[in-house]
Formats: sequence, structure tokens, C-alpha cells
Amino acid sequence: MRRYKERFKSRVCSAHQKRDPALREPKWWALVSAKCRAVAGQPTLRLFIFYFSLCFVAWGLACRPKAPPEADNVAVTVNGVDITESDVEALVQPELDKIAAKAAQLSPEFIEQNKKQLRERALEMLIVERLLDEQVKQAKIVITEEEAISRITEKAAAQQPPLSLQEYKKKMEGYGQSFDEYKNNFRKELAYQKLLEPQWADKINVVEDDARKYYSENPKQFEIPEQVRASHILITPDNSDPNADPNEAKAKAKAKAEDLLKQIKEGADFAGLAKAHSGCASAANGGDLGFFGRGQMVAPFEKAAFELKPGQLSDIVETQYGYHIIKVTDRKDAGGIPFEQTKDDIINRLMQKKQFEFIRKYIQSLKDKADIAYPIRQ
Repeated sequence: MRRYKERFKSRVCSAHQKRDPALREPKWWALVSAKCRAVAGQPTLRLFIFYFSLCFVAWGLACRPKAPPEADNVAVTVNGVDITESDVEALVQPELDKIAAKAAQLSPEFIEQNKKQLRERALEMLIVERLLDEQVKQAKIVITEEEAISRITEKAAAQQPPLSLQEYKKKMEGYGQSFDEYKNNFRKELAYQKLLEPQWADKINVVEDDARKYYSENPKQFEIPEQVRASHILITPDNSDPNADPNEAKAKAKAKAEDLLKQIKEGADFAGLAKAHSGCASAANGGDLGFFGRGQMVAPFEKAAFELKPGQLSDIVETQYGYHIIKVTDRKDAGGIPFEQTKDDIINRLMQKKQFEFIRKYIQSLKDKADIAYPIRQ
């Protein structure tokens, strides 16, 4: 029985993308269409934990800095082992830093509410991690350095385009993470997999008939809406000086966009100018945003993009983020995904769903049997 002394209370440039939570919900058609834009090779450590606790949305433990070494207050004790406030803080602080960077647009109430939620999620995540680590130790599962390097090398080779181990290391460092940290956390993920996979091996199965049933019962999930592929150059007003006239900053940004548009019409390379001048993360790809459908971009951007034919260039488009020059490079008409094209994806996702539900119950069973004690705060 758990013992509670006290519970505490509880890939596209974002500059032009709509902040609609519904747009972040997974669509089956995204699995086989160009809209699937997950960054290849991005750390997916603690995969099982990540999906099975609702508290794990905010982090991947691969990016977690080490906790300060000095002693501090105990946040929770799990089977006699303390998890400290500094352990929790090591997860929470990076997310708070991101929020602080946008503090000018956020209310103090919103920041404080998110701080509480982040702490609760981090604490829950550390509890589950501790329980799984205990099971790995009891099962005498050990992942060697050689095994981890071998699996990481395979993962690097599976990227598009394939990467060498050294190239993959550089990619991890590009995420602000040392390769040693990534490797150590990858070893932990492999250990979790070795612990969990044998437990569902004979209990979970998905066949083609299951996939076909899902496909026929959810036709809308396999509809592909009309899409365009576009590149853009975003010129944002420079509002770094609080004493400067914002209207003057907007005028300068618009003038720069107009000059770039003129250069493009005179034959300048769009991708080159995007790399040199665009204020969007897509600048690294020459401004390419990939394919997107209606409802994903802010209204002025969407209207301009869908009115263009492949190869056409927009006039200056103003949004709340600045001034855009848009070039449409391709279009896809609306249609449906054939079953054979998406069959394997459906089977994988249905299997994954069953695995996640199995692990959710497994983790809950560990928590039910654990001695989890929260200290009394004076």
C-alpha cells in the first residue's frame, strides 16, 4: 500500500503557425503524408514512460541536466529512496526558462499555474522512473556500452539521409545535449524495453483484420485535405529597443521585405535570400515549410498561399509576426489514403496503443505496491 503523509496541491516555423491545440492532435493520414515533420533523430528516450503517464508531456529525460550535488529538501521518498527538490528542479527549470522568455506576453497567473503543473509532472515522472529502475535491477538487466553504441549506430544509419555515428553525435549536440548524456539515457531506455517487452510478448497481437476494421470505421482519419507546399521569407520588426517607435520598426521591416521581393522578381535566388534574411527557423531549409493544409497557418498567410499556383510568388503578406514573401512550390488535391498504403502504419499504431495500455497498468501496479511517502511541510 502506498503511504501518503501529505499530498501537494496540485519542425515548421512557429512564427506563422496557428496556436490551435487541435492542430497538434495526431492525424492518421499524417503518418504517410508529407505533413509528418518530426525531426529525424531527435531523442525519444524513456519512450514508454513518456506515453504512459499523462505527466510526461513536457519532457524527454534525455535532456535533463544533472541535479545539484548539495543536500536539499526531500520531495518524495520511494521505497526508502529519496527524490529531492533539486531532482525535480532539474526537470522543471528548463521549461520555466522557456516560459520566462515569453513572459512579456504571459500573465503572472498563467506562469504560476504552469509552474505548479510542471512540478507535479516532473515529480510523477521521477517516481515512475525510480520504480522502473528497481525492476530493472531486480531482473539483473545490464546494457553494455558496446550494445548501446551499436544500437545508436543503427539508429543513425536509419535516418534520412543516413548518418554516421559522428554525424549523429553532432546532431545530438545541436539539440544542446552531450552525446555521453544521450548515450547513458539511451542505455536506460534499452533496459526498460528489455524489462517490458517479454511481459507482453504473448499477450498483445494486432492483425490485418484489426487494421482494416479501424480503417473502415474511421474514414475521416484517412482523408488528405488539399495541401500546398510553400517557402517563405519572414521579416520581423526589430522591437528590441523599448524606447523605439514600433511603427518605425514595422516600416523598416516592410521596406526590407519589399526590397527582397524586388530582388527575387529580378532573378535573385529565393532560397539564398531566405537563408540570409528570414527570421523563421525554416530559413535553414531555404524557407521551405513543407506541405500544409488549411487551418494550420494564420489566416492572411493561408489565404495568400492557397491562392497561388506552383511557381508563383505572393506580394508582401502582413501577419502579426511580421512581413512574409511566399512562394508556392507544389500542391496536392484532396483525397483519401488507400488501405494498403497505410496498413502497416495502422497495425503499428494499434500495437503501440495496446503496448502503452499494458505498460500503463504495469506502472500503476508498481505504484500500488510501492511505499511512496510525501514529507509533511511545516
